[in-house]
Amino acid sequence: MLAVFVIICLNAQFISLNGIPNAYTDKEEVVLWMNTVGPYHNRQETYKYFSLPFCVGTKKTISHYHETLGEALQGVELEFSGLDIKFKDEVMQTTYCEIELDKAKRDAFVYAIKNHYWYQMYIDDLPIWGIVGEADENGEDHYLWTYKKLEIGFNGNRIVDVNLTSEGKVKLVPNTRIAMSYSVKWKKSDVKFEDRFDKYLDPSFFQHRIHWFSIFNSFMMVIFLVGLVSMILMRTLRKDYARYSKEEEMDDMDRDLGDEYGWKQVHGDVFRPSSHPMIFSSLIGSGCQIFSVSFIVIVVAMVEDLYTERGSMLSTAIFVYAATSPVNGYFGGSLYAKQGGRRWIKQMFIGAFLIPAMVCGTAFFINFIAMYYHASRAIPFGTMVAVCCICLFVILPLNLVGTILGRNLSGQPNFPCRVNAVPRPIPEKKCWKWKCIVCLFCRYFIFTSFWAYKIYYVYGFMMLVLVILCIVTVCVTIVCTYFLLNAEDYRWQWTSFLSAASTAVYVYMYSFYYYFFKTKMYGLFQTSFYFGYMAVFSTSLGIMCGAVGYVGTSAFVRKIYTNVKID
Repeated sequence: MLAVFVIICLNAQFISLNGIPNAYTDKEEVVLWMNTVGPYHNRQETYKYFSLPFCVGTKKTISHYHETLGEALQGVELEFSGLDIKFKDEVMQTTYCEIELDKAKRDAFVYAIKNHYWYQMYIDDLPIWGIVGEADENGEDHYLWTYKKLEIGFNGNRIVDVNLTSEGKVKLVPNTRIAMSYSVKWKKSDVKFEDRFDKYLDPSFFQHRIHWFSIFNSFMMVIFLVGLVSMILMRTLRKDYARYSKEEEMDDMDRDLGDEYGWKQVHGDVFRPSSHPMIFSSLIGSGCQIFSVSFIVIVVAMVEDLYTERGSMLSTAIFVYAATSPVNGYFGGSLYAKQGGRRWIKQMFIGAFLIPAMVCGTAFFINFIAMYYHASRAIPFGTMVAVCCICLFVILPLNLVGTILGRNLSGQPNFPCRVNAVPRPIPEKKCWKWKCIVCLFCRYFIFTSFWAYKIYYVYGFMMLVLVILCIVTVCVTIVCTYFLLNAEDYRWQWTSFLSAASTAVYVYMYSFYYYFFKTKMYGLFQTSFYFGYMAVFSTSLGIMCGAVGYVGTSAFVRKIYTNVKID
């Protein structure tokens, strides 16, 4: 019952992301939320807006809150600005507070200006950015922007556009009073409410021919690769089948004098359980779940435009991951049963907590660094408890259900070949164990959306990339497995998984290049945040590709051994 209750709460939270947007009446209150402040080049290093000695407006303060679990995990701290804004009610330049600028406050502002700090605000879920201040050419004098000039566009009773202009440059001098002011101007706009986020997107993405060329090149490469693999394997397998059929027609003496070799010779061992079957089954189950989550989240993002809601992508991913836990249990449990595993409860626990433990362990480690820096990225204790409850009361029970179904429905070994009691010795010769690296396309634009100030919205391209990646992964692992079996090495399970999972190595290596040559990040917090979560992303990608490669290769192996006559 508790698991059902948590699922209902998650579902309600997920549905609230797409709730009815704000529709205002004249003179109705419009809230300006202050979010975070931080260095421009370190997007993930953010602090509460009022961690700098800004002052609050005269209006009654509303305590900050988190709308969704995704906002809490992303460090979205919403604090009321105290500014009195009403729908369609213009405000002339008005002083809302004064800052008593002592030496400590001045030093804080100077540090922020030297490090190019800027802040983020929200009006009706529309983000607004402004810069704290600027220095003169010599870098000796520092100035603070004190006047927030807001221009809000409306279409009917909806807010569709917000612009901020920072004016009122005041020199920072200790022991002075600085007046902070604002103004609000309303204007009619022709922008439709559903199109109001278009201004934050990168329209040049579709204008660059290099992107279209990359997609076309990817398609052509996939067609060429699939055609090449199919042609080579079909011709090679046809020759193998012909040779094996000819050997069947020989008498025993001729067959003994013949030179028997090839993948048929290991038919009695090819379906032998892999080494460390518990870990292997857990990895395959987790990879299948990650693929399901990726596919579903991309489809939902294509339909719902999740980038328009704060934290909605992360909230959706958490909900879908919890809901797809039976996929993990089904594939991992059935594979472990087919390989003769008997400690299925332990395997279920490993499969259920493999990915959550990796993600939570990394997040909690980075959380300690964020707490040391007093950054807004620090995850609240209540959110940690909520994540642990999801793992214990949602993911684990659903994984148990999937495991039971997998063991009962498809846990019986139905291999086309019998497994010999004694393992066949592996020839002492060089085996074709290829560790192939599969390229991940459109990677730069995706990295830019994760680690820079761009919103990723081309989910159709992401779906295309996912399909291309899976096709290439399966083709490469099938080729690697064929050469491995032809060398009479039947240990193909881990090879198929690792050759496909090597994609993660490439992606993580590319993250180093991106960090040092495409960003201006610095400091312990940003470095640990970047490389920590890139390690999680790369590992998850590797597990997913490994599972996809193994599933495709397993189907190929079953197919070739089903079609050959075996005594």
